[in-house]
Amino acid sequence: MNKKILCIPAAAWGAMAVTALLLYFFPQIDIAVSSLFYTPGEGFVQGGTLWERFVYQSVGVVLAMVYVAALLLWLYNRISGRALLALSGKKLLYILLVAALGSGIFVNLVLKQNWGRPRPDQTTLFGSDRQFTPAFVMSDQRGKSFSSGHTSGAFALLALIFLARRHRKTVALAVIAYGTLVSLARIAAGGHFFSDVLVSIMIMYIVSGVLYARFFGCDTLSAGRE
Repeated sequence: MNKKILCIPAAAWGAMAVTALLLYFFPQIDIAVSSLFYTPGEGFVQGGTLWERFVYQSVGVVLAMVYVAALLLWLYNRISGRALLALSGKKLLYILLVAALGSGIFVNLVLKQNWGRPRPDQTTLFGSDRQFTPAFVMSDQRGKSFSSGHTSGAFALLALIFLARRHRKTVALAVIAYGTLVSLARIAAGGHFFSDVLVSIMIMYIVSGVLYARFFGCDTLSAGRE
């Protein structure tokens, strides 16, 4: 059986629940992962490097390119009466809403602005002056570590995987590889903990699935798979 709940396999829901519990009960996971990129006396040495800044800055550019291309394609289809890549207004709205609701509102406005978790490079564990706070525990330290805005932006492209009918595996590989690179850059720079990026990934996956179920119905997901 391959039961889906809001277009997300039941097994994936279970895996996300287990992951959240592990991150909550074993905060040392966060500390151990961040420690891999921290050099005492020097800090998070990957922060500010060319590759890290390039990846950091790329998120807004990549999203803008994808959304502008999608908008232009939709306009072309509307004007010409064609259905190139089968991009309809409904699909365009879905793509935009995944980013707006998941990354824009839930991650960047609700969580980052209110949770208060300090970033790794702001904590006493890594040479600064604020106290480490485990994932899912609110803090009054006015930090913006939980959860990762850049990761949520990169993984807003999960919407493309849900919509893909041809070459879905290729689209999935590209999106996941890019999102993983962005997440790694944020951890390496000391900007986020491992749990921050994982929570953002889970949020974007859930938002993508829930909105897809609302817009299109889960039975359409099996169409056109490679």
